[in-house]
Amino acid sequence: MHYLKVGIAFIFLGIFSANAQYTETINSNRPGESQGAYAVGKNVLQLEAGGYFGNDNHTLFNSDTDILGASYGLRYGFLTEILELNFFGSFQDQVTSIPVGNSSDEFRFSNFKTNTLGAKFLVFDPGVSVKERKVNLYSWKANQRLNLRSLIPAVSVYAGANFSWWENPYMFEGESIISPKAALITQHNWGRWVLVMNFIADKFTEEYPSYGGIFTLTHAVTPKFAVFGEFQTYISDLYADDLVRGGAAYLFGKDFQVDISGLVNFKDTPSRWQVAAGVSYRFDFHDDDEYIEDTYEGDRNQRGEELEETGFYKENEDVNGSGN
Repeated sequence: MHYLKVGIAFIFLGIFSANAQYTETINSNRPGESQGAYAVGKNVLQLEAGGYFGNDNHTLFNSDTDILGASYGLRYGFLTEILELNFFGSFQDQVTSIPVGNSSDEFRFSNFKTNTLGAKFLVFDPGVSVKERKVNLYSWKANQRLNLRSLIPAVSVYAGANFSWWENPYMFEGESIISPKAALITQHNWGRWVLVMNFIADKFTEEYPSYGGIFTLTHAVTPKFAVFGEFQTYISDLYADDLVRGGAAYLFGKDFQVDISGLVNFKDTPSRWQVAAGVSYRFDFHDDDEYIEDTYEGDRNQRGEELEETGFYKENEDVNGSGN
């Protein structure tokens, strides 16, 4: 235990001085299900919530389920730019119909489907740790070579705890009231394209652990409008599935975003579809005099490119000046 505490302290103190991850516009996880690698920024409080409805049709059980629910999230940048405390959950109401003779039986229940309290910590940021390639003033070809820096992702780790209540119909028999969740998160920023990958181990101390991944590709069409596509896979003895999501988000001001999305899967045990819409709002109490990056939807490189371009012109002027 002593070595564990020392190790955690070493990691925390070693990365504590990393550059700010605060952005001038809201950085929301919605409308996808993945978490980005970057925190919201120190002293930033962010709300993310929405509603959804859909249907599950199970051919094996001959059941048809209508679903109505709400999802919610609370994120806070704590102590430093690279640490985020968060709480995510959902409440769901569903009605299942099963044909019996000429009629059907209906079963209805509602409860909290998920509630997870956790922390996300940025352990590696290529924008800080990897040196930017300098502009070659004498070779256009050299400047067009593949920049290996762009292939290196930002990396975060996430640890959390799931909370469930007694007699919750969404709990499997024997499930603990508290169970662990962990994830490795990577994020690539390629201009207006952002690729986020989550590798998740959920309830891995329980009888039916769940493992999976979420892979989200986002494209900023304009500084205010972005679209995304997402693939999610579940691997478990209790429930296994592959889901595809797609949707869009629109920015109203730097602290307010709205979104819409849809979901389908590829099997009939059950076949699923859902439609969702939501909002994200940021209470921005970030007041440190630190470097602030501009952003499209997830684009954290734009300001860096502008600064590089400015540096190029200054350097070019110095070269020309020294030749006179």
